[in-house]
Amino acid sequence: MSVFNRDSWQNPRILTLLLLIFLCGALAGAITMRAGLHDKMHRSAAGYWKDGKNEFSYGTLRKELNLTADQSERLKTILDDFVKYHDDLEAQIEDVRATGRNRILQMLTPEQRQKFEQLSHQLPQQ
Repeated sequence: MSVFNRDSWQNPRILTLLLLIFLCGALAGAITMRAGLHDKMHRSAAGYWKDGKNEFSYGTLRKELNLTADQSERLKTILDDFVKYHDDLEAQIEDVRATGRNRILQMLTPEQRQKFEQLSHQLPQQ
């Protein structure tokens, strides 16, 4: 006799439950992407320029500046390069923060670590 009971996989209840679990996961993923994660992950595709508090999209710049086709392509390349460079810098900054945090935690006593964790959760997210 086989360890796996083949009849259990043919049970409509089990198949329905597996389908329901899959659909819930797909729905949760779709909601997460819709809630803003998609824009954060795929920002370079849209192309933007951030100057202080102002943010200009590729489409806005192309339209408002009345760019030629050549200028539009060059602008798109520049914005894509800028976004990639910016994302690389953000990743490096996050690494520096994590390294600094780990070094601080290593020198603290357990009580101080607990207090440090409380203090760090009170700081605004960057």
